[in-house]
Amino acid sequence: MSKEKITLNISGMTCVNCSNGIQRVVNKMEGLDSSKVNFTSNNGEFTIDTEKLDKSKLIAKIKKLGYGVEENMEALELAKKESYKKLKSLFFVAASFSFYIFIFMLFPLTMINNNYVIFALASVVQFYPGLRFYLLAYKALSNRNYDMNVLVALGTSAAYFYSAAVVLFPDMFPEHLRFVYFDGAAVIITFILLGRLLEERSKTKATDFLKGLMDLAPQNANLILKNADIKIVLAKDLRIDDIVLIKQGEKVSTDAVILEGEAEIDTSMITGEPMPVFKTVGDYVIAGTLIKTGTLHVRVQKLSSDTTLAKIIALLNEAGSKKLPIARFADKVANIFVPTVIAISILTFLIWYFVVGDSFGAILACISVLIISCPCALGLATPIAIVSSVGKGAHEGILIKNPEILEIIKDIKYAVFDKTGTLTKGEISVKDMLIDEKYLSLIASAELQSEHPISQAIVKYAKDKNIPLDEKIEDLKIQVGLGISALCNNHEILVGNINLLEKNNVNISQEILNDFEKILAEGNGAVLASINKECIGVISLEDSLKDGASELIAGLKEKNIVSILLTGDNEVTAKKIASKIGIDLIYAELMPEQKYKVIKELQEKSKVMFVGDGINDSVSIKQADIGIALNSGSDITKDAGDIILVNNQLSAVLKSINLSSKTMSIIKQNLFWAFFYNALGIPLAAGVLYPIIGVMLSPMYAGIAMSFSSVTVVLNSLRLKFAKL
Repeated sequence: MSKEKITLNISGMTCVNCSNGIQRVVNKMEGLDSSKVNFTSNNGEFTIDTEKLDKSKLIAKIKKLGYGVEENMEALELAKKESYKKLKSLFFVAASFSFYIFIFMLFPLTMINNNYVIFALASVVQFYPGLRFYLLAYKALSNRNYDMNVLVALGTSAAYFYSAAVVLFPDMFPEHLRFVYFDGAAVIITFILLGRLLEERSKTKATDFLKGLMDLAPQNANLILKNADIKIVLAKDLRIDDIVLIKQGEKVSTDAVILEGEAEIDTSMITGEPMPVFKTVGDYVIAGTLIKTGTLHVRVQKLSSDTTLAKIIALLNEAGSKKLPIARFADKVANIFVPTVIAISILTFLIWYFVVGDSFGAILACISVLIISCPCALGLATPIAIVSSVGKGAHEGILIKNPEILEIIKDIKYAVFDKTGTLTKGEISVKDMLIDEKYLSLIASAELQSEHPISQAIVKYAKDKNIPLDEKIEDLKIQVGLGISALCNNHEILVGNINLLEKNNVNISQEILNDFEKILAEGNGAVLASINKECIGVISLEDSLKDGASELIAGLKEKNIVSILLTGDNEVTAKKIASKIGIDLIYAELMPEQKYKVIKELQEKSKVMFVGDGINDSVSIKQADIGIALNSGSDITKDAGDIILVNNQLSAVLKSINLSSKTMSIIKQNLFWAFFYNALGIPLAAGVLYPIIGVMLSPMYAGIAMSFSSVTVVLNSLRLKFAKL
């Protein structure tokens, strides 16, 4: 027995029933050991016995079901975008024709038969955009599933074909029964397409963040040959123990260890921390990180397919393929409701035909049941509320990319935060300048010549105090991992860490040394400054808190939500931030894959929301039940998130939770009304009151009741526009 695990990119899936249907069919094939088809990520994982089942036969079976099997991610992305484009086109056709249907119903044409015009317009909606629902209903029924597509196809068909019969064969109907319901059929197709369009919008770009992350890894590498020549090769072709040259301004080509040189490296894409990290001989460097200053010779430790960056991409793929936690309530009920409606309609016909003996009444009662069960209100209950909710969110600076998370964000138990750039500003600033101000002009003038983040913070501090930066600086040297040295008016200036001063035999008083150690113990950064071999003081650096951070954590506590801090920074700094704003738990010095594991462990207990902004957060954002990205963050992170805080205001996190609660409340009210209306209307349409008081609900009144139900649902949904968050 020879087993093979294969992954296929499957296009054309429009709902969860599609993935379930594929699994159900292929599981019957001899030689298939296991299958997992995911609608969200558009892929399928199959384990086959190659002696009994060929890969090509599996692909042929899937294609026979009406789905595409794409060779690569690019082809899948193209297919998904084409599908989204087609859905968008169908919606605009349905919306345009529905608009004119209402125009001609309100302002009838006089020169020709108005009903024929409306019939023609409705036919286009019913069999062009509406054809989608017939096809999906067929697939659902083929898999013994009665979902919303069956409900939509059934209800709109009842309204459309009854109306068509009235228009084409009016003499078959008494005068008081010659009413048309084309508008009802058209509007439900239009609004349900709008709901699907909102859902698909996030799916069409589901892998954009992956492609962006892949671009972080350099394509080429400078391979050092045995004769010391440099050869430019593809990074993916590097082998373990190859020696590579990495110059200033270049990215590390693969995970490696430094053999020669020293450099300051921007590791923010991995750790999220703003300050460059000094690396020297024997230190480990990670693929995709950027050399800010210095040049390195490194020995390759891992293949490009096994680097830390590659693992992040793999984790993102895994997180992206997780099943959506949301379950469509309407679809669940439809599995009971649709067969019930059909059974009631048939039973109604049989009773009227055989018991009452009224064949025409049997037809009318049967049609009335189907018309009044037309799921306008049911179909509008969710999409109209979502449209209103998304609009309200946008007004509050909350861009909801994936509307489905509105159903679960209110249920979160854990709110997890990145530190740098999320709760803090992610910018180094001077907290305290424990140096006599008379020296500040010299120090800041020297720092003006450097692009280092610490130098920029000192310069900004001086400018804010209107300190002149016009001192003539000579012989400026940037000493990697230490600081800077310069000459100014015959004064030797040093600004950097304690190693820089000790290396240059600078005298540091005990008082300044105590200040330096105290600053470090508090979790802040610190640099020392000296003039002419005498230390003149210490500069305290910090990454300050964002406005609203404390208020956000306090608001979460009121909702009994546990706040957690995940950071790549050291534990001292993490505890300092947590204590300032009241965070419950902290996890410090974490790599992205460790953050991911923490999220997964928390998800075993309850729903998790993650808020972040850096590339290193993208894995956690995608894995969490709700991923929230700040607009100031990387494009990769924003692509991975379900929600983007457009204005970067932390208060919008609480507003998102409140919006979710209000949205779900409205949707539940809408669904209740829709089902209550059907529970009341269907028996009336079937004629249960006719034997008692001689009253029967005709198709005309069934249509009016159906329209009234829809209007009620729409007006109730629009209340979200005025909700206070």
